[in-house]
Amino acid sequence: MRPFDLILGNSLIQNVTNFTVWFALLFWAFLETQSVFVTGVVGGVYMVFTASLAIWFGNLVDHHRKKRVMLASSAASLMLYSVAYAARLALPEARMGNEADWPLWVFIMLVMTGVVAGNVRMIALPTLVTALVPEPKRAKANGLVGIVNGAGLVVTSAISGFLVAWGGMQTALLFATGLTALAFAHLWTVTLEEPSPAAQVDGKRKWLGFHETIATISMVPGLFALIMFASFNNLLGGVFMALIDAYGLSLMNVQEWGLLWALASLGLVLSGFVISRTGLGNPVRTLLIVNAIVWSVASVFTLQSSVIALGIGCFIYLFLYPIVEAAEQTALQKLVPYERQGRVFGFAQSVEQIAAPMTAFIVGPLTEFVVIPFMTTGGGARAIGSWYGTGPERGMAVMFTLAGVVGVVTALIALNSRSYRDLSAAYRGESRSDQD
Repeated sequence: MRPFDLILGNSLIQNVTNFTVWFALLFWAFLETQSVFVTGVVGGVYMVFTASLAIWFGNLVDHHRKKRVMLASSAASLMLYSVAYAARLALPEARMGNEADWPLWVFIMLVMTGVVAGNVRMIALPTLVTALVPEPKRAKANGLVGIVNGAGLVVTSAISGFLVAWGGMQTALLFATGLTALAFAHLWTVTLEEPSPAAQVDGKRKWLGFHETIATISMVPGLFALIMFASFNNLLGGVFMALIDAYGLSLMNVQEWGLLWALASLGLVLSGFVISRTGLGNPVRTLLIVNAIVWSVASVFTLQSSVIALGIGCFIYLFLYPIVEAAEQTALQKLVPYERQGRVFGFAQSVEQIAAPMTAFIVGPLTEFVVIPFMTTGGGARAIGSWYGTGPERGMAVMFTLAGVVGVVTALIALNSRSYRDLSAAYRGESRSDQD
C-alpha cells in the first residue's frame, strides 16, 4: 500500500477513538446532569482549548517530522485516557451528577484534554497531503480524508451512545485506550518519505511564530478574508456544539440518537466519495456556495418537532460540511508554501474555532435561562406556540433558525465581495491587473 493510504487508515483508527470519546462525554454529561448549560460549557471549553493551542500545534507540525508528531499525539491521548479512567473509578459516583461539584469537572477536563491532544494529527494530515500527493490530485485526496473523517463519525456516533448506555464513561474509556494503543503501534511501523522539517537556519531550527505566520497569510490576497469568513461560519458550529445533542436527546433516547447520528453521518462518507471522484472546481467559490446552503438548512430543519426532519437536516449538514473543509484545505495547500503550512493551518484552526466557543458559552446559558422559558411559558409560546410548539425543545429550535438566517445573509455578502474575487484570482494564478 502507498504510505498515504496507510496514514489514512491509521487516522481512521485514531479518529474513531477521539470521536467516540467526545460524543460519549457529551452524551454522558447531559444524561448525568440533565443540563444544557453543562453541555454548552463543555463544548465551549473544548473549542477554547483547540483555538488557543492550534498555532503552537502548527509550529510543532512544521518543525518536526509529521510521523513523529502524530506518534506523540497518540501517546499523549493514551496517557490521558488512562488517567481519566482511573479518575472515574476513584471519584465518587454521587457527585458526578452535580454541575456545581468539582469531581465532575476534573473528570471532564481529563477526558477533554485527551481528545484535544489528538488535534495535532488534524493539522499534520493536510500537510501530508501536500507532501505526498501531486497538486492536481490534492482536491481528490482531501476527499479521501473526508471519507476517513466521515467513516469515523459513522462508527463513533453509533457506538458511543451504546457504550454510554451499557457501561458509562468507564466502558468508553477502555475502548479508547485499546484503540489508541493500536493506532500508535500501527503508525510506528509506517515508513514515510517526507521533506525535512522547516525553518532551519545555520543548521538550527528557527521557531517561527505569530508574526511570521501573519506575514505568510498576508502574501496571498484575500486569504485573511477567507479565514475570517470561516471563523464567522463557525458560529453555526458553536450553536450545533452547544445544542444539537440536547435537542436530539429531547426527541429520543440516547441509543436512538446515537443511531440517528450514525445514519446521518453517512453523509460525510458520501461527500468524501463525491469529492474524491469529481474534485472541487474553484474551491473558493465552492466553499461560499456550499456555506449558503448549509446555513439555509440550519434555518429550517427544526421548524417542527420531527425526528425525520432532524435526521434529514443532520444528513444534509454532514454531507456539505466536508466540502467546505476540503475546499479550504485545497486552497491553502496550493497558496501557502509547504514549510509553513502547519502554522497556517494551525492559525486558521485557531481563528476559525474561537468563534465556536464564544457561541457555545453564550448559546448554552442563553437558551436555558432565556429562550427556553420564552418558548415554554413566555411571550414566544403565546405568539407562535400554536403552530411552532412550546417547551424546552422548541426553545433550542429557535436558536438554530436564527443562526441559519444570519449565516445565509453573510454567505451571500461574501460571494459579492472583492476579497472573494482576489482569492479566486490568486488560486487561478492571475494578478489583480488580470481581473481588472
